[in-house]
Amino acid sequence: MINNLPSISIIIPCRNEEKFISKCLDSIIAQDYPKDKAEVLVVDGMSEDRTREIIKEYSKQHQHVILFDNPKKIVPTAMNKGIQNAHGAIIIRMDAHNIYEKDYVSKCVKYLQEYDVDNVGGIWVTLPGSNTLIAQSIAFALSHPFGVGNAYFRIGSKEPRYVDTVPFGCYKREVFQRIGLFDEDLVRNQDDEFNLRLTKNGGKLLLVPDIVSYYYARDSLKKLWKMYFQYGYYKPLVVKKIGAILTGRQLMPAIFVVGLIASGIFSFVLKPFLLLFVSWLFLYLSANIVASGSIAFKKGLKYIFVLPIVFATLHFSYGIGYLKGILDFIVFKKHRRNKIVDVPLTR
Repeated sequence: MINNLPSISIIIPCRNEEKFISKCLDSIIAQDYPKDKAEVLVVDGMSEDRTREIIKEYSKQHQHVILFDNPKKIVPTAMNKGIQNAHGAIIIRMDAHNIYEKDYVSKCVKYLQEYDVDNVGGIWVTLPGSNTLIAQSIAFALSHPFGVGNAYFRIGSKEPRYVDTVPFGCYKREVFQRIGLFDEDLVRNQDDEFNLRLTKNGGKLLLVPDIVSYYYARDSLKKLWKMYFQYGYYKPLVVKKIGAILTGRQLMPAIFVVGLIASGIFSFVLKPFLLLFVSWLFLYLSANIVASGSIAFKKGLKYIFVLPIVFATLHFSYGIGYLKGILDFIVFKKHRRNKIVDVPLTR
């Protein structure tokens, strides 16, 4: 039976991940999938910390762990280089900020074959990036519908379901031969664009709750703001390329920010807008406090003072990023490659 298993290529984009890369690789090496059927391609964006040194040590001890350079430093170029150098019949993207259950790979392959789909992914269990109150609050917010909407891979699902996107992804190799590689214009959201391109070409994506990975979230408000600003910023470029809105939930933070800013500005001129501004703000603060309170009631009252700030950071960073993306890519029709070469490659 083992001889009938397909060969797999695991691709890990990374940059400056010395804190997490060992945990990630340990969990991958511990997979119950046959080692002689697997290769692990770590594509490093010219890390400036000890990441490369750590990967090289793993390569010495495990022949199937191979280090590649990614001079352009961003995720899509890392993925494309990995795919072009991969030998497996199945391509699995993994993230250096994650650790994986030992049956993660075997279940991905199993469901990919049994359901005859093009991409399979699992559930994210979000963990704090450190032991601080802020980091723990960020992890809670990223697991709550008020923070991330109805993304099933974050909030959970009771049974396998067809979805519009999954984290990372386990793909049949033929998918890339059929629809091409990842779009290198997209510093963020390249997986969203690829998966939407896949579904538009008749592909199917399956989310399986039995497939589990653990994600170490950002551990500061500054890092969280930067990441979600980038997510929001590149969404309009995805929409422009695909010619369709991905999901309604991705518009909500932008709509909220536009409504708040517009009503706030016009309130200086027209009094009815002052009422709209106050109402808009009151509704948001009320929802924020209710969501924060529901978490604090379960996890501890100490979080009640931090969670509202975390939720606001998530929503405003994404919403403002989305608005800037609309201005740059839709209104002014800029075609802009990444200028921030030091962005982490992981989520």
